[in-house]
Order: sequence, then C-alpha cells, then structure tokens
Amino acid sequence: MHEETTFQNGVESNMPQWSDYTTGERIKVLRGRDVRQSDLAEMTGLSVVTIQKAEQDKQLSLPTLLKIADALGVDTSVILGQQAPRRAMEHDDRSMMRALSQAVHDTAAGILPTTIEDVTETGMRTAVDRCWDLYWAGDYMQAGVLCGPLIAQASVHLRERSVGEQAEGWSLLSDAHRLAAYVANLMGARDLAYAAIGHAQAAAERSADELLPALVSSGRSWVYLRDARLPEALSLAEKAALDIEPQFSTATPERLTVYGSHINFAAVVASRMGDKDRAGDFLSQSHATGARMGQEHKAHGTSFGPVTATTQAVGINIALGQTAKAIALVNDIRDVSQLTQAARNRYAMDKALAQADAKLWDASLDTLEEALTRAPQWARHQALPGVIVQKIGRASTARLRRVSQLIGVRPGVDGFPPATNKTAL
Repeated sequence: MHEETTFQNGVESNMPQWSDYTTGERIKVLRGRDVRQSDLAEMTGLSVVTIQKAEQDKQLSLPTLLKIADALGVDTSVILGQQAPRRAMEHDDRSMMRALSQAVHDTAAGILPTTIEDVTETGMRTAVDRCWDLYWAGDYMQAGVLCGPLIAQASVHLRERSVGEQAEGWSLLSDAHRLAAYVANLMGARDLAYAAIGHAQAAAERSADELLPALVSSGRSWVYLRDARLPEALSLAEKAALDIEPQFSTATPERLTVYGSHINFAAVVASRMGDKDRAGDFLSQSHATGARMGQEHKAHGTSFGPVTATTQAVGINIALGQTAKAIALVNDIRDVSQLTQAARNRYAMDKALAQADAKLWDASLDTLEEALTRAPQWARHQALPGVIVQKIGRASTARLRRVSQLIGVRPGVDGFPPATNKTAL
C-alpha cells in the first residue's frame, strides 16, 4: 500500500542543528553537488561573484536572498536558519514539489491549464497506472513530476463529462490526488499531503468504486502515522480495513489485495504503538489473506500477497522489539522477486535493521550496501539507512565509510552522522 518502514527513529545524535550553520553554509548545502555556483548565478540572474560572496557570508542583500531562495525552491526562512530543510531534498526535488503543490491547489480552485485537451478514459487509466508503476518502482521523483500534469488532465477529463457520466472521472481524479499525497508524505511535505488526500477523499465519495473511499482513508492514516498522530492513524486504518473486509470464499483478487494491504498497515501502526496483541491479530489476518491469494497481486495503486505479508512482518516485529522473531522470518524468506522494487528495497532495510539489532554487523552491512547500490535514489528519501549506520557504528567502523558514501547525504542535515567540522560541507 504505502511505502513505509516500520521503525521509529529515536536514535540520539550530537550532530549540529540547521541553525548552527552560517547563512552562506546553508546556501552551499541547499545548492548541493549538482548545482555549481555558476549554475546558481544563471538561475538567479546574479553574478558568480555575488553568489560567492553570499556563500562566504560577506554580502547578502534582501533582493539577493529572495532570488536565491526562489531558485533553490525554498522559503527564505530555510536559508536564514529559522526552519530546517526537509531531509534529502535536493534542488530537483524542491522544484518537483513546488510544481506538484501548484497543481494540487490550482485544480482544487478550478484553475486549469488552457492547453490541455481531453483524452479517453482508457488513456487516462493508462496514465494513472503508469504513475503508480513509477511509484512502486521507487522512482518518486518521476512519479511526482508526472503527477502534477496528471491531476490537471484528470480535472479536464472530468469537466468535459456530463454529470451522469462522471463516476469514472471522479475515480481517476481521486487516484491522481492520492498519488500526490503519497509523494508529498514521503518528501515530508505534510501540509500538501493533507490537502491532496482531502481532495482524493472528496473525489472518491463521488465515484462509483466501493473500494476507493477505504483506500483513501488508509492513505490518510499513513499521513497521520508520519505526523505522529498514532491513535488516530490506528483507528482510521482499522476502520478502513473493516469497511471492506471480504468473505474469503467469494472475494475477488482485487478485493483481497486491497483488504490485505489495509489490514497489514493496521499491524504496522499497532506495532508503532507497542500494542503486541492488536499487531498480532492484524498480522494473523494479513497472513491468512496472503495465503488465500496464493501470489502477489496489484490493484488500485497497491499490491499484496503472501510474500508481502511475510516481509512486512519483519519490520513489524522489529518495531515491537522482537528481534529473534524478525531474524527467524528473515532466515525463512528465500525469494522476494514477486515484490515491487520499492517493496524489495523496504524489506532489505528491515532485514539490515534486524541484523544490526541482533549484532550481526557484517551481515547487516552486506544487506545495506547491496540495497544502497541497487537503489541509491530510493535510499535518498529513507531515514532507515542512517539509523542502521549509527547502530553499526557503535561496534564497527571498518566498512562504514564506504556505506556512508553510498547513502550520499549532507553531513548534519539529513539525519546522519555529521562531518567532524563544518568546512566539510
């Protein structure tokens, strides 16, 4: 269902805060490795000398500050250290998020591009499915890039239909907004996630798809989870699952897929709350659903099956402090090829964390390094690699430098071990 780890990051660190850096250092960090000073000068219309002076804290006028903030896609408060940037957000990420936010809010206000022509429902469904495929491949940037135009296209498609022919259009628009909410939630843009999931809910209620409202409710539960609203997240996740609970003897694969992913997510939330009994009950239902399905299945922008049920149980047991159970599951899992790429990446992180908790340091580093090498862009948006590195770092440092380089984070900014001094920025 949602791209989510099942570990709550409570690791303490003595890393410097965002406000500890100078304004010039913050500009340099936000510019990142891919944008040179000359590139930023071109983006802002300023001279390279002006950019250099700003980064050296020699000179920064208000007009210059505003131009740099606009080019980097951040609020001026971030450059001035009054607000921290979102973890792992690079310039392209911020540009994508700005465009996605504009699409969500403009279309909700009825402001639609005049250059978009209507397409058929088949064409729209193909586009929606393509975006979900990108999301489940772990390519959140490209999914987000396409999601903005998708929302606008779905809105135009809906507008061109008569009232009696809009049911599928509302379904398409709900899917587009739900995808926007998922991308925003992963990127830490909580306000945008709330707005998008709200629009998705309104559209779902006007569609003819009986599963869609529950899917959106579960998506809202995920936003609650990342916003640390755990009791509300659990209540909503449980209700969403119960609303579509199937009769196993007659349920379609589509309904079992949606139900299984819902009940599994309820187990995730319960584990975050430390509720072993409820998490265990939900896990039992998750495994029973997976067993009934027999294989992985995709439906409505989500996927589920017996392999998903088992691999997700690893992270759930870690969150409950049941390391031995998590390791036992890891040892029994042989083939994860049926999972989506994002799900395989997520399982690798849970596996590496279980191995670290069990003090299997070398095995944990092997698992982590393999996952980071396979999916470096996906890893940029995950907190768990840094958590694992910090755990292993307490006992071993022999191979950590190479793994830390694979994580590719900015010291002291993204939630990972900082450099020894600020000049390393």
